[in-house]
Amino acid sequence: MLKPSDNMIRTPHRSYYSLVIAVAKRARQIAEKAEEEGEILTDKPVDMAVHDFVDNKFKIIEPDSFEDE
Repeated sequence: MLKPSDNMIRTPHRSYYSLVIAVAKRARQIAEKAEEEGEILTDKPVDMAVHDFVDNKFKIIEPDSFEDE
């Protein structure tokens, strides 16, 4: 199992939670697309999602702050 760290994905995100949520959402998209197309994945969707972020194919965008609320 691939355990991504904050420094592995160089984006201006502030929390590990954001990284985990973004990778999980992207992995779900990859798995759903493969299922729809009848494709058999040789790599795990989570691994593929992490590599998408490492390769800057996707970015993590967070709100400016929650302190104002």
